[in-house]
Amino acid sequence: MAAAELAFERPSADQLVVRLAGPWRMTSGVPDPRDIKEALTGAAPPRRISFEAGQLGAWDSALLIFLAHLAEVAKERSIAIDRSGLPQGVQRLMALAEAVPERTGARSGGARPGFLTRLGLSAIDGAAGAREFLDFIGQLTIAGGRAIVGRARYRGGDLLLFMQQAGADALPIVTLISFLVGVIMAFVGAIQLEKFGAEIYVADLVGIAVVHEMGALMTGIIMAGRTGAAFAAQLGTMKVTQEIDALTTMGIDPMEFLVLPRALALCLMMPLLVLYADLVGIVGGAVIGGGMLGINPEVYFRRVFDAVHVTDLVGGVFKGSVYGVLVAVAGCLRGMQSGSSASAVGDAATSAVVTGIVLIVVACGLLAVVFYVLGI
Repeated sequence: MAAAELAFERPSADQLVVRLAGPWRMTSGVPDPRDIKEALTGAAPPRRISFEAGQLGAWDSALLIFLAHLAEVAKERSIAIDRSGLPQGVQRLMALAEAVPERTGARSGGARPGFLTRLGLSAIDGAAGAREFLDFIGQLTIAGGRAIVGRARYRGGDLLLFMQQAGADALPIVTLISFLVGVIMAFVGAIQLEKFGAEIYVADLVGIAVVHEMGALMTGIIMAGRTGAAFAAQLGTMKVTQEIDALTTMGIDPMEFLVLPRALALCLMMPLLVLYADLVGIVGGAVIGGGMLGINPEVYFRRVFDAVHVTDLVGGVFKGSVYGVLVAVAGCLRGMQSGSSASAVGDAATSAVVTGIVLIVVACGLLAVVFYVLGI
């Protein structure tokens, strides 16, 4: 494979001609940058550098990096550079690179920091993230308080649209997942209970588990992956297109106009979705109870109604409401924190899903302990 060739000529005492030949690609290898310093130092350093690229083959960023390093060394020594001998594409890219200043922190640092340094930086980042989260919660609480007294500025049509997106449009996926959860729980329970001749208790198992825990948990996870990600993507896109900046310029609070209707819509729809998921999950268990164990549907549902108490139902709906708040906060927070590029919107959506699911799991554990202490 041909390699990049570099040669220096001194037609006069003040001029240095840099000859470039062959392919200058990252994969083919490039000359050592230290050759530049050796050519520019010595008893009589040149005052002007020019290029001869008649034999230059294919090139990529390897050539640009080499020329940028050459320009940096020449600038340190106050040596002028004449790029007229370079290809037009190289000249334009070099001019563009010099016109745009280097972003602070874009260049990778030297040695990797030590363990304690990285641990400290992680702790600082975690504290900053927690502070932003609490600040967001505070602003959303204030916006909610203004909505209660009728002073929040948002459109009722937006609230209805978000309620439809978070509620009615989510019914197909909630139906599928909740039904399968009920089927799986009944199937697993039937295998074990059949050994003791206690197949009828499949109805108790499915009813209590779905109403008390699984209905709210699975609905929360579904909404985190569906609605939370959608909120983050919508707000992130608005940030990329500077719509949020425009609202702020017009004196409209984005927290009230954009975040509040989304959070309200999800909080209003979650209890209804949890009740619907509970019903579908119980029906899924009835399919296994009737089809696999031969339990009469009337007997199955009577057992469910006897086993499930009102406190179980209310507790499940309360958990679902809490999960809805967490999903709305995670989605809107990540959307408002999104960067100003297309890739940042995708990162915000991914982060919203991860954050929402983590918060739901943590809240599920804490609520389980609280409910146990309260005897619910």
